Amino acid sequence: MIKIIASDMDGTLLNNKMQVSDANAAAIRAAQAHGIEFMVATGRGLTEAKPLLQEQQLRTAYITLNGAQVFDEDGRLVVSVPLADDMTELAMKTLDDRNLYYELVTDHGIFSNSRVRRIQNVADLLVNLNPDTDYKMAVALASARLEIMNINYVTDYGEIVGDENVHVMKIIAFNTADPVALSEPKKLLLATGKLMVTSSSRNNIEINNIKSQKGLAVAAYAAKRGLTMDNVMAIGDNFNDESMIRDAKYGVAMGNAVQPIKELAWFETESNVHDGVAKAIYRAIELNDQEVATK
Repeated sequence: MIKIIASDMDGTLLNNKMQVSDANAAAIRAAQAHGIEFMVATGRGLTEAKPLLQEQQLRTAYITLNGAQVFDEDGRLVVSVPLADDMTELAMKTLDDRNLYYELVTDHGIFSNSRVRRIQNVADLLVNLNPDTDYKMAVALASARLEIMNINYVTDYGEIVGDENVHVMKIIAFNTADPVALSEPKKLLLATGKLMVTSSSRNNIEINNIKSQKGLAVAAYAAKRGLTMDNVMAIGDNFNDESMIRDAKYGVAMGNAVQPIKELAWFETESNVHDGVAKAIYRAIELNDQEVATK
């Protein structure tokens, strides 16, 4: 019996306008009405994720920052897995040495040292995840969305990492011009054995504590409810979804997912612009109804 559905956001729950569609929202409500808990599992921070669900008046739990922070339905922080200080310093130096743009995601918000590059990279993400989206439209969408996401702009990241009251939860680095340039730092940082380095798009890498993974977070969340990953459907499209799609009994790949995720999945649904999450949710409800009918 499926008791929890965990869904990624970008390229999955969100369409090409960075919105939760009416069809996806209706399906989420249908799941909740059938006793299935729907939760978000995203690389985004809470301030980036929650407003997009609130637009549809949806109330869910959130696995954020790839599992570094987990919030219950009431918005209470129940899990926090920051980067160790030495790993933060190593990651920043590795990226700085290669002149790569990156952002610090902390327990006090998201910090960027360039508004222009922030908008550019969000727009590039939109185009990469939704190739039919015009770049000018993507820039306009990115600019509008960033207004509600509480991004903090600083000139020097040193003032953030030097504050003992601030903990870095995730570092995300971008290189749109040459995504291959991210391969070397990814390899170096993974070699520490203390970091998980994944990606939500071909033009970024996301650096977390090794214990911060969506699959681990979903499993821990389920265990607190007396459930196992046999009771979980996980839906995603990219490499930072791999652990939860692999570990869930019902791993679902979006129609627009990268090929390795499709190969890993139990089921492939439609793309994010064709309400693939809704179709997966109704499949879960159908499976549960069939199981009840056979008892």
